[in-house]
Amino acid sequence: MSVTMDAIVSLCKRRGLIFQSSEIYGGLASTWDYGPIGVELKRNVKEAWWRSLIYERDDIEGLDAAILMHPQVWVASGHVSSFTDPLVDCKQCKKRWREDHLPKNYSVRLRGENGAGEVSVTVCVAAEDEEDALKKVRQTKEWGSKPKGFWAIDGSPQLSKPVCPECGGELTEPRLFNLMFKTYVGPVEEAAAVVYLRPETAQGIFVNFENVMTTMRRKLPFGIAQIGKSFRNEITPGNFIFRTREFEQMELEFFCKPGDKCKPGERTDMEWWEYWKAERLNWYRRFGIRAENLRLREHAADELAHYAKGCVDVEYRFPIGWSELEGIANRTDYDLAQHMKHSGRDLRYFDQERGEHYIPYVIEPSAGADRATLAFLCDAYREEIVEGRERRVLSLHYALAPIKCAVFPLLKNKPELVERAQKLARDLKREFYTVYDDTAAIGKLYRRQDEIGTPFCVTVDVDTLTDGQVTIRDRDSMQQERIPIEKVRDVIATRLKEAWRGAQ
Repeated sequence: MSVTMDAIVSLCKRRGLIFQSSEIYGGLASTWDYGPIGVELKRNVKEAWWRSLIYERDDIEGLDAAILMHPQVWVASGHVSSFTDPLVDCKQCKKRWREDHLPKNYSVRLRGENGAGEVSVTVCVAAEDEEDALKKVRQTKEWGSKPKGFWAIDGSPQLSKPVCPECGGELTEPRLFNLMFKTYVGPVEEAAAVVYLRPETAQGIFVNFENVMTTMRRKLPFGIAQIGKSFRNEITPGNFIFRTREFEQMELEFFCKPGDKCKPGERTDMEWWEYWKAERLNWYRRFGIRAENLRLREHAADELAHYAKGCVDVEYRFPIGWSELEGIANRTDYDLAQHMKHSGRDLRYFDQERGEHYIPYVIEPSAGADRATLAFLCDAYREEIVEGRERRVLSLHYALAPIKCAVFPLLKNKPELVERAQKLARDLKREFYTVYDDTAAIGKLYRRQDEIGTPFCVTVDVDTLTDGQVTIRDRDSMQQERIPIEKVRDVIATRLKEAWRGAQ
């Protein structure tokens, strides 16, 4: 089934995944708070990324750099002068838009006849290209002012000036808008006190390149990974947690030799770029996203940043369409060279085998923790009819599931069942996130846990008191089996470990 964004938003609000921030005050546009279930899901996504890059490899180190940095960092990186978006305003409804996000507007000339003879009319449609414009014109039966009679398309669609997507009004000329949030350190708001909330975590890695390389005794190739909050004053945020002004990044800067510095058998920078393209695409697949919902889109030459040698996006088929999930770029030596120039610090790498200094190249896989969380949510969500009743389930990879196990007493009015169930839940909590619940009938309890992706539900019933066995239910198959109560922890732990091994 194809999931809608409305269904995901509704689930998140209803089941405690994500709430509108500052909701009791009317909310703040495009800001969101992760609730008890959502914070666990997002934490598990970040943990899976960290574990895959740091714990399961021997060539990457971790870092947690400060959000506030010396303002010259952003001068050197080009953010102060160039981190801008083209902004336009609608003259009619006063809404603001990013010019490069506006749909293309095509004018199509139509001709036909009415009682007075042959007439023509020009209509405008928002379309991706000329073919799409023609398709939309042919599908449209009524244009409002269109005279009656047979209509034919006269000539090719012509690209025209964009109009407001909201009301169709005329737009102002674009002006550049810097996306960085500016603030001040200290009690006086003066030019010397200006600092910025970081718009990306990458620069914190670049300025610590020498520190990490020296203290960890690293040689090329090696990487530095970081997870952290970033801030961008987006003109048109939206689509739930897909684009927000405050977001969390998962970035890796992988430092390697430039191609002309490699000896036979060593990966060149472009070969490392190809390697990380495949590695990052497969990471999403290993944690449960279906292959048909992922694709790689390589940037055309006119899309590339001036310093980039290559860039590709891992795209996911969100409810809003195919959109970027992660970018993998070959940033060459641009960032380290810029920081050398502006700081006066020698950030070159000394290659002992070659006996020379040079600036490493950088391959950057840059992902968003919020977008990744949204993608895993969308891909895991499904609705089905079971025994005449609707069932909603999040078939999340076990490693990502917010809660691993839920324990229920079959009858909450029997103290001995409640006591056994609560004791089992306490024992399981020492191994993995487990909850106890007795607030509804067993069928409703199952449905609640299905909706938040809990892989295993364990029920303590009357027979448990005599045979020492409980019922364990699997989320996806809904199959139930009886096992000894003392084996519950080992059974679930084994299945969770097998899921992790399957994702390696």
